[in-house]
Amino acid sequence: MALTDVAAMLRILLPLLFSASIAHADFYGRINVIDGDTFDVGSVRVRLHAVDAPEFDQTCKRSDGAEWACGQWVTDEVRKRVQGKRASCHAVTVDRYDRTVAKCEVQGRDLGQWLVSDGLIFSFPRYGQDYVATEKEALVAGRGLHASEVQSPSEYRAEKRAVSVQIAPQANCVIKGNISSKGTRIYHMPGQADYAKTQISERKGERWFCSEAEAQSAGWRRAAR
Repeated sequence: MALTDVAAMLRILLPLLFSASIAHADFYGRINVIDGDTFDVGSVRVRLHAVDAPEFDQTCKRSDGAEWACGQWVTDEVRKRVQGKRASCHAVTVDRYDRTVAKCEVQGRDLGQWLVSDGLIFSFPRYGQDYVATEKEALVAGRGLHASEVQSPSEYRAEKRAVSVQIAPQANCVIKGNISSKGTRIYHMPGQADYAKTQISERKGERWFCSEAEAQSAGWRRAAR
């Protein structure tokens, strides 16, 4: 086998061997909170197993319809609970971002279960059923995020990816009916200054229109520029 072939094989095998050596290992350290489900435990970047936290820029809606920065709130609340505390972790695998996916305990408590129970993060059944029952209890009790209208983080990420290349559902219905944070309904025509960056979320009541007359009769007004 040529040296170039050996080198190529090593480039493929070494990361796999490294990942395998990390999986199922135990490690310990003090926590530095990155976000609701990601921490540094000592020198190891950890993604908690079988859970999912709102994205930092994610918003939720209160019962009165007001939006609030629930993603940032979750990070702040998790930081209050565990920042600087010592964790003991058991690695499960390594994800595509080279983070160690692990189950961790803080003061004898399963950290994932604790945060799901308090309604700060969600179970992530796609990667494990560990906290599904715990989330149902938090939902019934209306704890934390479950007291608001909240979109699952995975749906939020998918929607965010989709709007970055958003295309009108019908070729002749390209007017964007946007709702501002203050509840103002404004429509944007192709060619207007903010048309390209305006993204439509039908979940929030925003919509596409086929004509200005349709938009105006539905209660939207034309954007100023």
